[in-house]
Amino acid sequence: MKKIIIGITGASGSVYFLRLMSYLTQQEIELHIIASEQGEKVLKYETGVDLAEQAALWKKSKATVILEDNSNLFSAVASGSYRCEAMAIIPCSMSTVAEIANGVTKTLLTRAADVMLKERRKLVLVPRETPFSAIHLKNMYSLSTLGVTILPAMPGFYNHPQTLDDVIDFVAGKTMDCIGIENSCYQRWEGKNENEE
Repeated sequence: MKKIIIGITGASGSVYFLRLMSYLTQQEIELHIIASEQGEKVLKYETGVDLAEQAALWKKSKATVILEDNSNLFSAVASGSYRCEAMAIIPCSMSTVAEIANGVTKTLLTRAADVMLKERRKLVLVPRETPFSAIHLKNMYSLSTLGVTILPAMPGFYNHPQTLDDVIDFVAGKTMDCIGIENSCYQRWEGKNENEE
């Protein structure tokens, strides 16, 4: 069974986290959820969803869902010997980006990300910030050179989204692509011949 870590921080855009989880929990995978304190607060503020209550519902799904304590550095996911295939932080705050880029691992969230880096496993960060400062860009560039996928929550429009759900699905689908989970969340580009109208 695949083991995946999903993090959520205090950046705006917690709806992306919920949509990603709605798809992942339909599959037989092991999901470790790590939320920062602000991540839980923003989730509640933006969506009205209480993480603990929602996690209890997810535990009835196909997936094995484990809600981690962000202060528990004794968790299995804090060790490289626990073989998680991938980790996504969605949305990812700029403070979290900075901590990961500079090896600051005071919480389980940043320690798990650090493990992904040192073990050379898939790490996907979904920042939802605009505009970016030079410091933000420098930190993201630094992580990108180490193999981290930086996937800003920027929807595409080639698939002609009709609703807000379509826009959210695009970001969730791209995140799943990057952590190696098959999905059909959005219409993929199939190309177009020059002679087509």
